[in-house]
Amino acid sequence: MNAAGTVLGIYLIDHFGRKRLAISSLAGVIASLFILAGAFFGKSSGSSNELYGWIAVLGLALCIACFSPGMGPVPWTVNSEIYPEQYRGICGGMSATVNWISNLIVAQTFLSIAEAVGTGSTFLMLAGTAVLAVVFVIMYVPETMGLAFVEVEQIGKERAWGSSYNTESLLDQGNDK
Repeated sequence: MNAAGTVLGIYLIDHFGRKRLAISSLAGVIASLFILAGAFFGKSSGSSNELYGWIAVLGLALCIACFSPGMGPVPWTVNSEIYPEQYRGICGGMSATVNWISNLIVAQTFLSIAEAVGTGSTFLMLAGTAVLAVVFVIMYVPETMGLAFVEVEQIGKERAWGSSYNTESLLDQGNDK
């Protein structure tokens, strides 16, 4: 499911845009995390109904199906486009490192958190994190679909220094020091 979703994402990323794909992916992830939380809350309430197990499997499959075409490839694509050319290599490496360290933290803490607060509550915490991710994407991630690297770099300069400044000379002055 993850591989098929990623292949689908490669197609969708240039047809629907990075930002829209990321937001729709996160919306699906949030919904699936609520489904997972509900399944675990229902199961922990003492019910012997096997339906909760199937709901959890459905929630997990939905989470993978929503994550893989959007939040799987979109961050890597945007990451390769947003940095100025002279910093692209080092910034891409730093971003990949932060990504894998974050994955390690989630993997190493999930069971401890689930044991401390319950699995349903843990999935709600992850859903809250995904909501914050939606806000971040809406506020800070530029749409880079169809733009040349120079245009994306100009967007970054305008966001950093404002459009009223001569951003080219500011960069040149910073590089001369």
